[in-house]
Amino acid sequence: MRFVVDGMGGDNSPSAVVEGAVMAVNDFSDIELVITGPQQAIQDELDKYQYEKGKITILDATEVISTNEHPVMAIKKKKDSSINKALQLVKQKEVDGIVSAGSTGAFLAGCTLIVGRIKGIDRPALAPIMPGLNGPFMVIDAGANVDCKPHYLEQFALMGKIYFESVLKHENPKVGLINIGSEEEKGNELTKSVHKLLKESNKNFIGNVEPREVTDGDVQVLVCDGFVGNTVLKMYEGVASNLFSMIKKNLMSSLTTKIGAAMSKPAFKKIKKEFDYTEYGGAAFLGVKGICIKAHGSSNAKAFKNAIRQAKKVYDNNIIEKIMEEIEKTTENKNKL
Repeated sequence: MRFVVDGMGGDNSPSAVVEGAVMAVNDFSDIELVITGPQQAIQDELDKYQYEKGKITILDATEVISTNEHPVMAIKKKKDSSINKALQLVKQKEVDGIVSAGSTGAFLAGCTLIVGRIKGIDRPALAPIMPGLNGPFMVIDAGANVDCKPHYLEQFALMGKIYFESVLKHENPKVGLINIGSEEEKGNELTKSVHKLLKESNKNFIGNVEPREVTDGDVQVLVCDGFVGNTVLKMYEGVASNLFSMIKKNLMSSLTTKIGAAMSKPAFKKIKKEFDYTEYGGAAFLGVKGICIKAHGSSNAKAFKNAIRQAKKVYDNNIIEKIMEEIEKTTENKNKL
């Protein structure tokens, strides 16, 4: 399998990108990588490491799309950008997928405009996996579609369920709708309509899930529009970060608490690892005709390696093909009614 990595995407590019790519080809014997970006800059970074030389190639790209540029305009105008050239490789099927930590807007716009949607999917969705109290969970959509129609969310539920079953090997995952109350009649017109659609489906829908219950991890696929999903994601990241800072501050406040902290260090290390985004690597952009993984903007080398590992899992489990098959079945069933 062959993936392309946006060499200039993210806060720590190209150094972290290249190091992560080298870690990936050294750890996974069955992958090859293309890194897009300025030829010499990428090569200078590669020269620092030992790896099988034929496993990584460079595609020269002279432009970079920054996070403050208009996503669609930048994708259309900057044809020689590292992300644009990477997406073109996916479109032309010269690679099996892409990993990028660059501008989220440009990445999502490029995946939709260049790679293209799966036939029957109205809106692709961003689907990050996050750690919960009782297991990992997915929020879909986490920011790709701010305004949604009810059947978009029905498709999100289908794609999320397929991903969870295939990649995380969770049989018949529970599907829930993020809402302001657990009662069926709660919410706005969108959530009420979506509730009805999911209730009539065969997706193991358990009903509404209040935001305070999202992080329990008891419901594996949490469906919402991109506005709600992105708010949940950023709030979760902020609370986790602040909570760790508060705990550290208080543990260091006296000799007694420092002794207690030293004794509890193994437990804190384990918790920190479970909440470490670098362990997950990135979020899959589901619904497009190629494997598209969006890594965190501040990704380090470990995060890039794990984002590539995630792309490999999507490839190994034929997620794109499975979504295509299920959408086709769903369309056929609706046409018969």
